[in-house]
Amino acid sequence: MSKVQEEVLKANRAYAADFGAKARLATPPARRFAILTCMDARLDPARFAGLSEGDAHVIRNAGGRASDDAIRSLVISYKLLGTREWFVIHHTGCGMLLFTNEVMRGLLAGSLAPASFTGGQWQNTGQGPGSREGEYIEWLTIQDAARSVIDDVERIARHPLVPSTIGVYGYIYDVATGLLNEVPGAQRPAP
Repeated sequence: MSKVQEEVLKANRAYAADFGAKARLATPPARRFAILTCMDARLDPARFAGLSEGDAHVIRNAGGRASDDAIRSLVISYKLLGTREWFVIHHTGCGMLLFTNEVMRGLLAGSLAPASFTGGQWQNTGQGPGSREGEYIEWLTIQDAARSVIDDVERIARHPLVPSTIGVYGYIYDVATGLLNEVPGAQRPAP
């Protein structure tokens, strides 16, 4: 067993020891909203949005992008579990700003080993083999953080499975201050 695995299981046992009333939390989120945000470890949606267990759905992916799968989760969140407002939250210093589809595809074609960011660019550090399967994936990279929030809010708001009664709000989380900053033009309030 790895050290990390041991630490996770130890922490889980301590958490479960005081689980108590959490076993009776309802499936629908109590505060009726969802957050779509980045998987970056510096973001703690429970803390920056004041959440307790059972309050909201939190959907995470690289960049916090409105991918087909993220929209699938949001639609389920609304249709079956009653959320009425959605927050799209990207952040400053996002790693998705540091590469393009072409860079990622090239790295994967050369090697499946981890790459490193050296001298302002990504480089493979391991040997091949690689795979060209990365060419079939849209990596949803970000060129401009505010523009990506606007694009994602618009994509969600215009999606044919998303009713106009859902409020969709776009923000950028500042990793240096912990503040959520509203992105002008990235708001679709509920009527």
